[in-house]
Amino acid sequence: MHCSREGLIAWGPAVLWAAALFLLSSIPDLGAPTWALVNDKVAHAGAYGVLGGTLAWGHRRSGGAIGHGWLLVAGALYGVTDEIHQVYVPGRSPDPADLAADVVGLLLGYGTTRALLGRTMKDQDAGDGEPVEMGDAS
Repeated sequence: MHCSREGLIAWGPAVLWAAALFLLSSIPDLGAPTWALVNDKVAHAGAYGVLGGTLAWGHRRSGGAIGHGWLLVAGALYGVTDEIHQVYVPGRSPDPADLAADVVGLLLGYGTTRALLGRTMKDQDAGDGEPVEMGDAS
């Protein structure tokens, strides 16, 4: 299988973050750190927000090779597999509320990153002296 530099730049962050999420899910009886005053669901949303952001980054960098819907479905399914994985980790258990927080975070991270990247691209386009379409945030 051929792996291009552009492909690594586009999808590498998402793959690395997914691996980090898997490793975190593999830690038995992972409790919230004593210094963290963050609710468990907020932590889930934040972690999957990063995944959503990296997927939006991959979409932009790959020129939209994979559609938004497919990427969001893939991210949500990754959350499902993460919860199933926890069945096999001592002291951990699947939780539908965690999955819901994962999906909310995924959507927020994806949408926010997509909006920011769209704005950045418009700013670059505006520097070329060309008119910028305000409704095009692909």
